[in-house]
Amino acid sequence: MTAPVVLVERPADGVGLVRINRPEARNALNLEVRRLIARNLTEMGEDDATRCIVLAGNEKSFAAGADIKEMAGAGTVDMLLRGTHKLWRAIAACPKPVIAAVNGFALGGGCELAMTCDIIIAGESARFGQPEVRIGIIPGGGGTQRLPRSVGKYKAMRYLLTGDLFSATEAFDMGLVSEIVPDAEVEKRAVEMARQIADLPPLAIQQAKEAVLRGMDAALDAGLAIETRASQILFSSQDQKEGMAAFIEKRKPRFRGK
Repeated sequence: MTAPVVLVERPADGVGLVRINRPEARNALNLEVRRLIARNLTEMGEDDATRCIVLAGNEKSFAAGADIKEMAGAGTVDMLLRGTHKLWRAIAACPKPVIAAVNGFALGGGCELAMTCDIIIAGESARFGQPEVRIGIIPGGGGTQRLPRSVGKYKAMRYLLTGDLFSATEAFDMGLVSEIVPDAEVEKRAVEMARQIADLPPLAIQQAKEAVLRGMDAALDAGLAIETRASQILFSSQDQKEGMAAFIEKRKPRFRGK
């Protein structure tokens, strides 16, 4: 029996885990993998028991790119009908925080997948890149848009136009990676951080994520308006009352997501 290409661990302590499982193909993102990631992130995003999600690969590859064999003979209409752009949107639209645990290669679609996440924990040996130009195409999952927004135009152009790879240290220095840890500790650290987030009030976490994402491409005044409204809304939540009461009473709060 063929092993599933995506493995899922349902929430424990509020943390769900989605793992790409195509080691024979360095976790290349074929259409089935993309659909399953999108489906599971959508389901976890709607699940009250899930407060944070870790997206992982294996010790050698997070995801080494798109499955080239699957698309080599495709035409324009074929690519349109695949609808992968809709899957990328579904992944990026997950309302719960998503942490990418990156070991090994995160190339092409794998780098784009990591960039749809909210936090990237990388191993010391991790390698990133958008090498699509080397096979006659350009990134199609957000690479030309998210990379410049993460690292700036000139750094992004340097890698998008050459296809060169870059290290975890370079990614961290450019602002693409949140934290670097030893290779053997990547997933452990990602889960640890996810549990830390899961312990916090989920409504506040979701509003913080939404405010950041909606405000990034808006004018400052518009972004500040988004933040103000989100902050005000939270004062109607039970978690806000509990959090402030616990602070005043010097006890641990009990957040319920209400």
